[in-house]
Amino acid sequence: MTDFATRVREEARLIILRTLAGEASASSNSSLLQSALESWGISKSREWVHAELRQLADVGAVTAEAQGSVLLVTLTQRGLDHVDRKIALDGVKRPSLSIV
Repeated sequence: MTDFATRVREEARLIILRTLAGEASASSNSSLLQSALESWGISKSREWVHAELRQLADVGAVTAEAQGSVLLVTLTQRGLDHVDRKIALDGVKRPSLSIV
């Protein structure tokens, strides 16, 4: 995988975690998350998005459950800790500091 492709994957994973963190239920589905990625300029196939969601599940950042052709995804405490910069997950872009 090229450096650029790696950066896109790491950025996409962070966008997914931040999107889930912004939901009241900390949950969404892969179709809505695919749309969220597209709004950030990352236009990829459903299979690509599913692979990234599975990677996030593998590192414990989310739980993912198949429901028909989509994955239902929920942010875990570990994923939230990454978004809040309390921990750093391998393969996920580190969030920038938010200065208020």
